[in-house]
Amino acid sequence: MAPLFRPRANALAFVILVGILALLVAISVFAYVVYRSPYQTDAGYAPEQPVPFSHHTHAGGLGLDCQYCHTGVETSDFAGIPPTRTCMTCHSQEWTNAEMLAPVRDSLARQEPLAWNRVHNLPDFTYFSHRAHVNNGVGCESCHGRVDEMRMTVQRKPLTMEWCLECHRDPGPHLRPENEITTMGYSAEEDTPGHEWISHYGIHPDRLMECSTCHR
Repeated sequence: MAPLFRPRANALAFVILVGILALLVAISVFAYVVYRSPYQTDAGYAPEQPVPFSHHTHAGGLGLDCQYCHTGVETSDFAGIPPTRTCMTCHSQEWTNAEMLAPVRDSLARQEPLAWNRVHNLPDFTYFSHRAHVNNGVGCESCHGRVDEMRMTVQRKPLTMEWCLECHRDPGPHLRPENEITTMGYSAEEDTPGHEWISHYGIHPDRLMECSTCHR
């Protein structure tokens, strides 16, 4: 009786199995790369805004503190967007007829807020509080990057769960003094170990790893 499969069938089966395995590995690698890429994380995202506001000019050149515009960082979960009247405290005297600032003047005249496009946008199932971070030693730069060097506001960090957990597992190196929270380009003092900042702010790292910390 003739054999059901010829000898070369074994080699063919081996090639097919290796091919399937290689395909699965390739798909996994591709999915992993896409998951960590800016396409998925929106790192580098810089939406067009109604007014070409430049942090480079205001925070970098003029040295305005973050809290001059974002007044809610210490008391609210949200940093807040400055009302038009905040812009006009300066622009009622400087660049009063600049064409690019026409939307600001119109906003004040109509008593309607500017429709800024959000840059940093976490999922609805994620809880994030600005006051919880800035009141416990986390600087603005840690999450937003060097905004004082941005001509247009850009999302610099991936804002993924993995990225957040890296800090939550070991918050010490990311902490700074209270008077340096809004400082751009801050260099941690070598003589102040991370565990001392953790003790200073009364942080409990074990609680930072609880699911309910970020998902409520």
